[in-house]
Amino acid sequence: MAVIMIVEDDRQTNDAVSEYLKSLGHRMFSAYDGDEALQIFECSSIDLVILDIMLPIMDGWSVLKKIREGDKTPVIMLTAKGETEDKVTGLEQGADDYIVKPFEMKEVLARIHAVLRRTMGEEEQTSKKLTFDKLVINLDSYELLVDGQRVDTPPKELELLFHLASAPNRVFTRNQLLDEVWGFDYFGDSRTVDVHIKRLREKLENVSDQWRLKTVWGVGYKFEVGGNA
Repeated sequence: MAVIMIVEDDRQTNDAVSEYLKSLGHRMFSAYDGDEALQIFECSSIDLVILDIMLPIMDGWSVLKKIREGDKTPVIMLTAKGETEDKVTGLEQGADDYIVKPFEMKEVLARIHAVLRRTMGEEEQTSKKLTFDKLVINLDSYELLVDGQRVDTPPKELELLFHLASAPNRVFTRNQLLDEVWGFDYFGDSRTVDVHIKRLREKLENVSDQWRLKTVWGVGYKFEVGGNA
């Protein structure tokens, strides 16, 4: 499955697309303006962007231009405008496809699959391997390497670490982590997250000064990297 970011200021549309794609197994990031989209894009491993044109702060054309300055991540433009001129403009600026509102969810899914097939081939559509100083998180093989040594890690612990590390320095609440790692149909206690974080810390404590699992008191957790770690 792919890691997808949807950039749409209409929260109802954003949430609907995000929940639909999550239900199919894709990992989702949501942004509601152009500036937030670029911040998420710069610190996350995104496989595909669904990008609205009419956005606050920075419009979709500007976001697309910034992305294309040094990255080939596929972008599908999403807009209420159906004029041929807009479609041509988007494709000329580097967009991979174009969806006009209103749309059916099945159309969105079909276009996502078509774009990913074109840009990434028929093989696995997302690299599920993250590398940091003395740390490799590999969901393809479900392996955790700490300072070059394989560390036995239960699948859910590894998925939680991968999820946090996929968005460095981003704070996640416990409920967000339950929804995004365990799934919306999980009815367990939010302290489940605390237990998994505790176990991960036991494996990762003092491995590197370049990153750490940090508690943000009163909010949740983040995978902190760089000068703040």
